[in-house]
Amino acid sequence: MSADAGRPAFVDLHTHSTASDGTLAPEGVIEAAKRCGLTALALTDHDTIDGVHVARSEGDRLGVRVIAGVELSAVQDEHEVHLLALHLTHLEALEKRLSELRASRYTRAQKIVEKLNSLGIPLTLDEVLQQANGGAVGRPHVARALIARGVVHDFRDAFVKYLGNSGSAFVAKEHFSIEDAIAIAHEAGALAIWAHPGDGGRRERLEPLIAAGLDGLEIKHPSHSSEDIKRLQALADFFNLVPSGGSDWHGAPDGSRRLGIMNIPAEWLQQQDERVASIASSTSAP
Repeated sequence: MSADAGRPAFVDLHTHSTASDGTLAPEGVIEAAKRCGLTALALTDHDTIDGVHVARSEGDRLGVRVIAGVELSAVQDEHEVHLLALHLTHLEALEKRLSELRASRYTRAQKIVEKLNSLGIPLTLDEVLQQANGGAVGRPHVARALIARGVVHDFRDAFVKYLGNSGSAFVAKEHFSIEDAIAIAHEAGALAIWAHPGDGGRRERLEPLIAAGLDGLEIKHPSHSSEDIKRLQALADFFNLVPSGGSDWHGAPDGSRRLGIMNIPAEWLQQQDERVASIASSTSAP
């Protein structure tokens, strides 16, 4: 598959908008994809699909295919695992499950603010919610509020001092099992993709996920080394998992997580489309 003027066609299957913790509105994400020459993009906000309809409308206008997705957080043997549900079809059925997850995000933000207050930092929950601007609230919004107050210099400062796992205001996220996350993806008609497995993406951790119905692996991600990519590709080939990849873009204009930076081939999206069609065919057969 080729783009215009004979250029290879690339896609990005992991991006975020202001519907969660990105800095651009969903339509802005699609406009950026068009400028980058991407033929398709998956919008995968955390625990919400609120940006999907607007993104698809803008994609139709600009000629960029938009894949409906969502990023879920889960646990496997006390390890946090992120799951991308890609090619969502039953959006209404999914929304009830996601609203419960967003409620837990709100409670977590509230507890983080309380911890910060106990440390003498007079941050308010309203300041954090203003940063979220109606999106699914998360730690990046707390970090932005701390930066706006002048408490910290940047995101790294915020997470090292307060919000990271060893930070003084850290509050653990309420998780569900990876099996539940995979089931949620399948209930919504989506493929379940293990997001940025990195060095943890090894056979002993992968096999239980395959038994639970995992469909694919995010092979190319900015956090992955060349060794990670080679190992994950080999595992995907061996277990017949669909490949995926993306920039995990949150709106940065430069740096290692720029939109489209991973050069994900359109053929990978085609493989996903074929798997979705195969699943649909098998489930509809008498």
